[in-house]
Amino acid sequence: MRKLAGFGVLVAGLLVLAPVLPAAAAGPSDTIRSFYGVLLDTMQHATQLGARGRYQKLEPVVFRTFDVPYMARLSIGPGWASLTPEQKKQAAHAYGRYIAAVYATRFDGFSGERLDVIGEQKIKRGTMVQSRIVKSDGEPVSINYMVHDNAVGYQIRDVYVTGTISELATHRSEFATILRTNGIDGLIASLNKKADDLRG
Repeated sequence: MRKLAGFGVLVAGLLVLAPVLPAAAAGPSDTIRSFYGVLLDTMQHATQLGARGRYQKLEPVVFRTFDVPYMARLSIGPGWASLTPEQKKQAAHAYGRYIAAVYATRFDGFSGERLDVIGEQKIKRGTMVQSRIVKSDGEPVSINYMVHDNAVGYQIRDVYVTGTISELATHRSEFATILRTNGIDGLIASLNKKADDLRG
């Protein structure tokens, strides 16, 4: 996957308002802004943190911000129904660690890029939060997030790179090959290995 180095600037006004807003008042866009706040800080301290530090910083945020069990189920596909409860638990955990590893790899530096949350649009099964990453050379890249209101709050269920390419669909295609060859245990091991390589 192509690296997307150096995202984000948070809106200062939101930082001022955030402490006085009750948690229930947070909306889909606030979820993305909060996530990007952590990413921005990670980027700005990328050298000091190193790959291991970036991963450790992002892992708990990923599990809090993404609907990991839902994403794991859709990425694995029809085979999910035949998994045991323990296999589902292990697969979801490995998937969350994999997402954290991907972001720790992508967000490995900062060179003045800007991230703008443009707006949000209600869709059939949630809200699409639209954002634009403006690179240091001025080139904009659309990154959209499908956010759903779960029991724990608003969580990300899919990411659309360049606005239209579903990462869930990409993962499902990638995982299908591993599942055919090595089964669910092989997929779990493969996802964990990426995280373990960064974690050290």
